[in-house]
Amino acid sequence: MRSPPPRGDGHSRASRSRSPTRLHHLPLLLAGLLIWLLGATSTQALEFDQYPGELGSARLDLALLTPAFPGANRIADAETPDLEWPVSAVYHDDELLGYAFESAQVTPIPAYSGKPVNLLIGIDLDAKITQAKVLNHAEPIMLVGIPQQKLDDFAGAHVGARVTDRLAVGEGLDAISGATVTVIVVNDTILRAARQVAAAVGLIADPSAAPRATVSPEVFSAESWATLTADGSIGHLRLTNGTVDDAFIGTPAEHYLNNAKGPRDATFIDLYFAYLDAPTIGRNLLGERGFAALMKGLEPGEHAVVVMASGDYSYKGSGYVRGGIFDRIELVQNNATISFHDRDQKRVNRFALDDMPAFSERDIFIIREAADFDPGSPWQLNLLVRRASGPLSNEFTRFEADYALPEAYLERPQPVTPTPLWMKVWQDKTPEVIGLGIGLVTLTLILAFQDALARRPRLLRPLRTAFLIYTLVFVGWIALVQLSIVNLLALVHSLTHQFQWSAFLIDPLMFVMWTFVAMTLVLWGRGVYCGWLCPFGALQDLVNRVARYLKVPQFEPSFALHQRLWVIKYLVLFALVGVSFYSLGDAERLAEIEPFKTAITLHFMRDWGFVAYALALIVASAFTHKAYCRYVCPLGAGLAIGGRLRLFDWLRRHRGHCGTPCQICAHDCEVAAIHPDGRIDASECHYCLDCQITFDDDQRCPPRVKRRKRITRDTSHAGADATVDAAPRGAQRHLADPRRIPCQQEH
Repeated sequence: MRSPPPRGDGHSRASRSRSPTRLHHLPLLLAGLLIWLLGATSTQALEFDQYPGELGSARLDLALLTPAFPGANRIADAETPDLEWPVSAVYHDDELLGYAFESAQVTPIPAYSGKPVNLLIGIDLDAKITQAKVLNHAEPIMLVGIPQQKLDDFAGAHVGARVTDRLAVGEGLDAISGATVTVIVVNDTILRAARQVAAAVGLIADPSAAPRATVSPEVFSAESWATLTADGSIGHLRLTNGTVDDAFIGTPAEHYLNNAKGPRDATFIDLYFAYLDAPTIGRNLLGERGFAALMKGLEPGEHAVVVMASGDYSYKGSGYVRGGIFDRIELVQNNATISFHDRDQKRVNRFALDDMPAFSERDIFIIREAADFDPGSPWQLNLLVRRASGPLSNEFTRFEADYALPEAYLERPQPVTPTPLWMKVWQDKTPEVIGLGIGLVTLTLILAFQDALARRPRLLRPLRTAFLIYTLVFVGWIALVQLSIVNLLALVHSLTHQFQWSAFLIDPLMFVMWTFVAMTLVLWGRGVYCGWLCPFGALQDLVNRVARYLKVPQFEPSFALHQRLWVIKYLVLFALVGVSFYSLGDAERLAEIEPFKTAITLHFMRDWGFVAYALALIVASAFTHKAYCRYVCPLGAGLAIGGRLRLFDWLRRHRGHCGTPCQICAHDCEVAAIHPDGRIDASECHYCLDCQITFDDDQRCPPRVKRRKRITRDTSHAGADATVDAAPRGAQRHLADPRRIPCQQEH
């Protein structure tokens, strides 16, 4: 074993012994673990293959429907002239029980894989969902990694709900960790398909024909409080202590600290609310001047509601004082929940109606334009009631009050096209997109000013470490933006089959990341993603830094062996691409050679074999810097091939010095991407910029050292009493500006 020259800042590979024999068995070990994993997943794959149903089948099996329709003994094609899809009517003798259909024939919404999830859906004559069973899908995250039963349970959670109910992931429907996009698509598929079929067979009104309404400014009549509450213009929710107590029966808060305050029939809260933009409501409650001032203060697209209450419970609470949000009330319409902040609140000093009761609380809340509120659609005002269940724990329940603006106040335009699912997902993911965008902009600035940062290693090195932590924690474990070879395989197959933009837009974070990676591939090459944005790569890098800090011995192969080990990841890539053309599902299972799903997407919450494989790779990175990335990663191989299209070489080199004889940068390179002759292999470079730091270091880089000594000698000849100002101006400029060293760059 030999040690390279020590690096001045202690960040070199000098402390690592070169022991190529230790890595001879690495490819065999990884291959053996992969074969074991494939054997472990074959049972699950076969289990999935047993699911019945083919996309586009015209007839359903009665045996599949009897659990949802007890007593069913025959099925027939539904005889409805407006039907655009194959729908089966389910009967008991001659009695119609309901309808059943495959979702992919009604709403083929592309999921994460670019293909729809096909479900068997049943609805009864009350427009309730009686069955939601997964027939087949091509979701890579579900094929290997997450038990199929979780997706079945998620779909089954829709049973019993009306097709018009609001069911949102995270609100009544438990999400599946690591498969958020898949469950969002499944939820939207079930509800949208069920609504369309229910409307087509006459169980509900056609949702696509429901126009978006506006309030008519001309409709007004002077009315009393009693009239406005009687006709539904003003909504009402009254709760007694007994009603609230009953809601917490069976919870830990039932008896804690005797929550009850007063008799059971005493008023807990008496709450009224109304939509103020309608002149009959707003002008009667606020008066002419108050209503005019309110309407003048509203921006286009904004709406106003009034909330009034009396009783022991406050709908405002104190949360808005601490955090600026009213956490006890919320407005819910369709699939959107609208919360109010302190900036949305306006106090009401007095009302214009003489016959209305007195209220201890009365406020106007502004619904902002971004909420996309429709005054013509029904909505609910939810009141959240919390009760202590322990010293530091609480239970809560919601009480809902429905509200629908009387039709006399409305004008309904022509129907509009429903918002595509991918746009809704983008709206829901706005905070994560912003967080990712900030990181990508920061990285772009680092790359744009890399030369200036390389001359300031005390700034660049902590900045890079902080960015790697951001990549691991936010990009990986929080936002789950871990790119995979599966993404590339799906892209290749979508281009060769039926390309749909919606399939890629369905996951906004992945779309943004892939767009950025495509741009950086052309400008900088593969290294930007592999060295800065890959969460698993960041995890290996950070583990290796900790290992070197703890003086764990480092092992590196000889450069000749290192070049041969490079080939493994390209062989893995070609094998996966070849298998994908035979069976994309098999290729996605073979792609488990990537530990990304285990270590990043699923946070190590998998079977022990997958966890052991991922941990083995992480442990290997403690002894050999990013061993998996350098020798096995098929995604890195694919990006390296794409990186051949890069337009520029940004990494600076000294002609006639780098590699002949100087090998400092080659020894410093953590991934050994610098050839003995001084050339940087951009296909293997992870763009850590360590070689650029050395390039500008006049204490280590031989051409820099030589130049510094010559300038120092020239200035010393000016005389012992010469000051820095007396030094030759040309020498000062050369000393201050490293870019003036001749013949230093090779592009």
